[in-house]
Amino acid sequence: MTEKQENILAKALELFATKGYAATSTAKVAREAGVSEGLIFRHFGNKEGLLSAVLAQGQEKLAAIYNSLEQEFNPRKRLERVIDMTFEVPSEEYVFWRLIYALKWQTDAYDDSGSAAMKALLVETFEAMHYEDPSAEAELIMVLLDGLVTAILLRKPKELNRLQSLLHRRYML
Repeated sequence: MTEKQENILAKALELFATKGYAATSTAKVAREAGVSEGLIFRHFGNKEGLLSAVLAQGQEKLAAIYNSLEQEFNPRKRLERVIDMTFEVPSEEYVFWRLIYALKWQTDAYDDSGSAAMKALLVETFEAMHYEDPSAEAELIMVLLDGLVTAILLRKPKELNRLQSLLHRRYML
């Protein structure tokens, strides 16, 4: 991918996340990226193609995270890593996560296949830890982490370390 394409995607991500997908035109992305709108159409087809390219970059990051979790065979360590990754998201990636969370509510473009794979991994983890209802435990963790990400992105709570420690104690990690 060229430097211009990378710049277009970075500006699209920023605008989609902060202004909203519906409120962001390809013309606005072109202006912010310092390119012509025609260049956006040439490389990405249309606004939906631009969003797809932004999301594809994010999916690559998510796949790498998921693969590293899948490589952890100790179920307690795997669960600990799943919990801890929520608290260790680099602030420079917040804009991507804001977009993902906004898309859940703004468009039909949200794809939950990444969370389905994570839930399946958690079910497997809780089965290995001999929990009574691994599926319910996995769903609980997914809901807790979803809420934590929302709180981190919107409220920036001051007591994240306490919350992380509490989850570690609850699951004896």
